[in-house]
Amino acid sequence: MASFNAKSLFRKGRIAAALAAVMAVPLAQADVLRIGVATAGGGDPVTFSGSTLGIVRNQQLLEKAFAGSGTDVQWFFFKGAGPAVNEALSNQQLDFAYQGDLPAVVGRANGLDTKLLAALGVRANLYLAVPKGSDIKSIEDLKGKKVAVFRGTNGHLVSINLLAEHGLTERDIKVINLDTGSTQAALVSNGVDAAFGGRELFKLRDKGLIDIIYDNPTQDVRYTRQTALVVRGAYEKEHPANVQKVVDTLVDAAKWTSEEDHREAVFAEWAKSNEPVESLRADSAGVSIRDKASPLIDPFLLSRYKAVAEQAKDEKLIRRPVSIDGWFEPSYLQAALKAKGLETFWTAYGPDGKQPAGNAVAGK
Repeated sequence: MASFNAKSLFRKGRIAAALAAVMAVPLAQADVLRIGVATAGGGDPVTFSGSTLGIVRNQQLLEKAFAGSGTDVQWFFFKGAGPAVNEALSNQQLDFAYQGDLPAVVGRANGLDTKLLAALGVRANLYLAVPKGSDIKSIEDLKGKKVAVFRGTNGHLVSINLLAEHGLTERDIKVINLDTGSTQAALVSNGVDAAFGGRELFKLRDKGLIDIIYDNPTQDVRYTRQTALVVRGAYEKEHPANVQKVVDTLVDAAKWTSEEDHREAVFAEWAKSNEPVESLRADSAGVSIRDKASPLIDPFLLSRYKAVAEQAKDEKLIRRPVSIDGWFEPSYLQAALKAKGLETFWTAYGPDGKQPAGNAVAGK
């Protein structure tokens, strides 16, 4: 999308790689349901962790739901993460997508017609890692250092917020824009002094290659990332029955994931992405898996997307203000929860992410 400030967020080679991935996805067809995942994933077949949609992928729940309907379910994984997913949605090459909050906001700011249907993974932490033996012990120590940040993703603004909390801005560090895989390689080779990243960093830590010096110890929701199920607006209007079936399937997977006695089974499923179970356990320490797997469009989720939209404008990551009014489409989720008797199964939280709210699903 031409209006996205790509020059400041991506090197030319990264743009070319993202466009190549997009062009490899065939145009959407009526008899094919295409799902984009904003991560490169791993495993064979390729899958991903940390989301109920990963469970859907592993257990072929959508393939089973659409069996005999003539609709073929296809999955596409994007090393370029959310920004690359935006390109595919813009070119009508995807119908649904797993996408983080900031890329979704950027897409909306640039006129991308999408609807957000349900949460797909909330309260995800961002971590700060340094090479083993580094003299960097805190966020304050980053001043003047080379720091890897995957710009344009839902971790980007969180890194800015963490820097600000410790008296720094991006101008105080030397930002190196790297994707997830490149970040890990740079840390191990001392190509950067530090890096912000996700649970993939625990694997390197457990091998003794890096240290993680920040892990959101108080579980402050301001420093967490959110993802949601996005549907292309035209597809939602043309195929509401398919959209309902997708949301129904997601809710079933979210309920299974949320059951405490399934905790280790969930980790085993997510580990099919080649992420160690130990890393998944570490990432979930001190967090209710039921809360992380909640599909609810509650005041907490709405407040986080609103905050991201406002900050993205302040940080000049988007050129025009974005309103979230009318963007979330909760009717499919409401119908699924009611049909399955799950209207009170998950706790809806207020904007602070701590106090329960009265309504399970927010209105439009």
